[in-house]
Amino acid sequence: MGELSLILLAAGNSTRFGLPTKKQWLYQNNKPLWQFVAESFTKSYNFAKIIIVCNQNELSLMKSFADYEYVIGGTSRQESLQNALKLIDSEYVLVNDVARCCLDSELLKRLLSSKKQNSCVVPTLKVSDTVYFNDKPIDREKLQRVQTPQLSHTVTLKEVLKSNKEFTDESSAFFANSKEVIFVEGSQKAQKLTYKDELKSLKCLKAPANSPKVGFGIDIHPFESGKQMVLCGIEIDSPFGFKAHSDGDVAIHALIDALLGASSLGDIGELFPDTDSEYKNADSKELLRAVAKLVKGVGYEIVNCDLSIVAQAPKISPHKEAMKATLADILVIGRNQINIKATTGEELGFVGRKEGVAVYATATLNYYRWDEI
Repeated sequence: MGELSLILLAAGNSTRFGLPTKKQWLYQNNKPLWQFVAESFTKSYNFAKIIIVCNQNELSLMKSFADYEYVIGGTSRQESLQNALKLIDSEYVLVNDVARCCLDSELLKRLLSSKKQNSCVVPTLKVSDTVYFNDKPIDREKLQRVQTPQLSHTVTLKEVLKSNKEFTDESSAFFANSKEVIFVEGSQKAQKLTYKDELKSLKCLKAPANSPKVGFGIDIHPFESGKQMVLCGIEIDSPFGFKAHSDGDVAIHALIDALLGASSLGDIGELFPDTDSEYKNADSKELLRAVAKLVKGVGYEIVNCDLSIVAQAPKISPHKEAMKATLADILVIGRNQINIKATTGEELGFVGRKEGVAVYATATLNYYRWDEI
């Protein structure tokens, strides 16, 4: 059992951030912010264990970056922390929010030198502005701005978090349970990233690399008589549609796989399994909308999409512009960023016999340029 472990909280949804990409997925050169922060800590201290708390939908993607231990977050910061603490057996634990992304190694030394059994060591800053409370000025000398990381005695932290009360940080839980809270000098470098306007003030951040990612997708569906045909999100007049668990939009399904491939997020079957009744007769436009949000949330922007529809029937050309407009609206990109090509099966194979349609799709992504906003 080592002396000190690290928990990095990176499961948030960045609801106040104001950008399509979550804070933890802002790329620093070729690394997402959560990995950048984790590596900053590992360069400063040899931790017994490092736990990354993450979103369920991002678990497999995070694992592809680094060999840390990963835990699914909860519905609150406190629940996420409790999930991670189940894996901690070191005497002390350091907890940091990924939003505190600029580590000050001197601050870490101050925390470590003050650690004590049954206590929580917390960095604080003084308040320099005049402060009012309930329309009355209060003595700012008595105010302290609390930061992370915070260093806690592990057994005591687990104990104080058993309460049903929700705490915003570890020190609050210690204080509420009459446990010792030790204050050390904080750091101006350890500012919290909450809103997009704060990005430029965090000097440790690095611009994302220009590193395009390309994904490929393919899907095939046979025809089913009497079913509405939906292709690229639009309804087409036809005596048959596609046999499938969902609405069978073979083009959107191929495009989804291309987007997931470019972002290393698996495939459509993993995200929307055809064994799940929730997706029975699902509207593929909504599935694509969810995938676009997911892809953008983990740090990418869509550069372009190219689809090749192989169909002896129906005729695709009359519908191309409507298809492009529909896909562009779903993906929130320009129509010029989408290309649709059509060809027949030359009367060969199942396509040539008018038994179904095949679609091939590619998608190109780039890291979200948060440095240019």
